[in-house]
Amino acid sequence: MKNTEQVSYIRGLAEGLELDENKKEVKVLNAMISLLDNMALSISEMESKVNDLGDQLDAVDEDLGSLEDDFYDSEEDEEDDTSTDEDSDGCYYEVTCPSCHETVCLSKDLLQNGQMECPNCGETLEFDLDEHDDSDHDPQNSDD
Repeated sequence: MKNTEQVSYIRGLAEGLELDENKKEVKVLNAMISLLDNMALSISEMESKVNDLGDQLDAVDEDLGSLEDDFYDSEEDEEDDTSTDEDSDGCYYEVTCPSCHETVCLSKDLLQNGQMECPNCGETLEFDLDEHDDSDHDPQNSDD
């Protein structure tokens, strides 16, 4: 049963009691029933508006999904066409900061400097190139 139907039922029960309209208790009861009636109507209107907003949100979500499909599909195709051995943004190495655990992309020049500040947290990152052997990680230098 809907709220408006429940209020109508309560109003009918109160009227069936045939109470004296001049008594204070009956005036309070009638005021409460009137308040319930107004609240039930307000709730009904809000439910209707929420349903309308939900429908509009679904439509916007569908439109956004279509735009995302169109935009990201074409962007992925462009990236596939321009990919080379080196990333197009100049990122040759990835380093994870031990403090903030964010991944930082480094070019060979930055790596050869030996240190840099993490752009995310400011922690000084140091690189020891003597411990790194490029022949283990470069497939072109392998003798296989």
